[in-house]
Amino acid sequence: MINLMKATSLTALILLFSGCNNVFDNLNTPTTPRVNNAIESVDFNSIKSIPDIVSIGFEWQKVDDPKVIGYNFYRTDLQKDGKTLKLVKSIDNRYATHYVDKDLEPNTKYAYQISAKAADGSESRTTEAYITQTLPRIVPVSFAQAVSELPNRVKLLWRPHPDKRIQYYRIEKYNETINEWIHLKTVEQRLQVEYIDTGLDNNATYKYRIKAFTFNDVESAPTATLVGKTKALPKDVSNISVSNNLPKKINITWNASPSSDIISYEIHRSSYSVLGFSKIATVNADTLEYSDKINDDGRYYYYKVLAIDKDHLESKFNMDPKKGSTLGKPLKPVLTLAQIQGNKAILNWKAGDERAISYNVQKRIKVNFFEYKTVNINNINDLRFEDTDVLSGVEYKYSVQANGEFGLVSDRTDEASLTIPKSKSQQ
Repeated sequence: MINLMKATSLTALILLFSGCNNVFDNLNTPTTPRVNNAIESVDFNSIKSIPDIVSIGFEWQKVDDPKVIGYNFYRTDLQKDGKTLKLVKSIDNRYATHYVDKDLEPNTKYAYQISAKAADGSESRTTEAYITQTLPRIVPVSFAQAVSELPNRVKLLWRPHPDKRIQYYRIEKYNETINEWIHLKTVEQRLQVEYIDTGLDNNATYKYRIKAFTFNDVESAPTATLVGKTKALPKDVSNISVSNNLPKKINITWNASPSSDIISYEIHRSSYSVLGFSKIATVNADTLEYSDKINDDGRYYYYKVLAIDKDHLESKFNMDPKKGSTLGKPLKPVLTLAQIQGNKAILNWKAGDERAISYNVQKRIKVNFFEYKTVNINNINDLRFEDTDVLSGVEYKYSVQANGEFGLVSDRTDEASLTIPKSKSQQ
């Protein structure tokens, strides 16, 4: 083992321990060790050490005195404890010649003294103070950065640590709720220099820092705080307009989202204003209208139009929907007269809807107790119908419906039942 540190001179040792040249005069222990000058001491010049960041390895020459059963190590932190030394290790093996003192502070100077111990609990005089120093803390990770404006995520990048003792990195994230840094992720391997934090809120800012760790979990100082911001949702479309006067369809139009990376628009529809919305269509970014084909008259729906960007983020969903409807069929006419006059049936009605352009009369002729024959008289342009094709003693049932534009037809009126009475000769 190579001796990397120097021993103090006797003069320095005297100054360090206020005139005492042996550790036992300065021990911070419940009882003072019993010094036996007859026990051979450890050869100071045989002591060698190799420092690490939080540990120091020692090697020394074995004491050949048969009374010796092991060794005691005393230590003081010269930057904190001053001259107060304490027992840090008692080795119960006379043949031991190596010891590693662990859990030390980086870049810190320590003084050690070693004694040989006997079976009766007595010890030799300690060596002179052997001063050594731990290595500086590992340098922080360099060139670390947080990549912003990504969808629901922040990407962290850094340069591989130059120290080949590095085994992994620890990503820490600042928790705004408890105001503390929390362990987010361990990234194994020194050359793995990327981590992506996913599942984040949109348009939100997050803070990170990175530490490097050696194979024995010695950590570097953290990087400076890295700030990353997630991408905002696309901006909403505007001026959504829906139709309510077209037959069998509802047209939806809108103004484009001002966001620059829109790739499509989604149309969502529901029968209710606050729930039940589902996507019914997707159109490309150059299309600003959609026609919803509906095989029903007077059917209404609520619509939302969402902008979708290149990262498949969609604009906010909690917008107010727009209500549209297909053109309703005309209201049915109002039957004002249904009677027999002489040998004909007379029907009069008035328009129930100003959109009516003509009328249909349905005539049902009773054939027997269970059966009726149906005759339709269509496209009547008047508000009156006279039926001369009637026979006495036969029941006829009449109803009227209105025809509107685009082939829309109203419901029928309630049926009016008419019968020409038989003459006495027919009875």
